[in-house]
Amino acid sequence: VQLVESGGGLVQAGGSLTLSCAHSGFAFDDYDIAWIRQAPGKEREGLSCISSRDGSTYYKDSVKGRFTISSDNAKTTVYLQIDDLKPEDTAVYYCGAVGLREYWGQGTQVTVSS
Repeated sequence: VQLVESGGGLVQAGGSLTLSCAHSGFAFDDYDIAWIRQAPGKEREGLSCISSRDGSTYYKDSVKGRFTISSDNAKTTVYLQIDDLKPEDTAVYYCGAVGLREYWGQGTQVTVSS
């Protein structure tokens, strides 16, 4: 099982980023793909997920309107677009496959400067 995040970096507040989660090695239809983040000194925070079965999406209330989760047609990559970035979005972002078991990637760092 592999989940590899990419697309993080240093951006200015107000900018946008699209994070990618390339996944393989598991039956995609049996798992939902989730994005979480962990900021320094804080607990991990669930952000969004997308259902592999019907493509339905979930967003944490505090990120609705700024975060958009999507999947490619080949079902190999899930994206998280983040608009209007804020310094408080600074964190390591992880994607995970959640089902009967959970698998998580190593994360990608997002740093937002004010």
